Amino acid sequence: MNKLLEILSRHADFTPAQLAVMLGESEEYVRQQIEAYKEQGIIKGSTTLINWDKVKDSGVTAIIELKVTPKPETGFDDIAKIVMSYDNVESVYLAASSRYDLIATVKGDTIQEIAEFVSKRLSTLDNVIGTATSFVLTQYKGGGVSFYNDEDEQEQRSMIL
Repeated sequence: MNKLLEILSRHADFTPAQLAVMLGESEEYVRQQIEAYKEQGIIKGSTTLINWDKVKDSGVTAIIELKVTPKPETGFDDIAKIVMSYDNVESVYLAASSRYDLIATVKGDTIQEIAEFVSKRLSTLDNVIGTATSFVLTQYKGGGVSFYNDEDEQEQRSMIL
């Protein structure tokens, strides 16, 4: 894997100057690489990972599996585009599963809100023939970062280059 992309995937807040030192490259080269990755659609943005378990009243996360009948012309793409268009949907994946085809991660204020979203929005979509919803109780790891131990609160800057 590309070392610059690996570092950025875990530390999007590093400056081009910091990245240049870590990679042994010039700052200008790093800037050009990042810009090229953005233009190619490889870098789609940057986020801050939040341990929502520590935030009061942060809502509920659900993992929703969808059984879908694919369309002859577009397969699963059309239904995936519809599912991902909802604001509360954080991610959508095509899965290799014998039971379900798409997996979506959904955020809501309450369990009832997510239940209503599934029953009124997802279940009623053409080509959706079944759903299964699991609610996240605790997130131990996300985005490659452990949320489990208090010592993880300390900034860790070690990586293999």
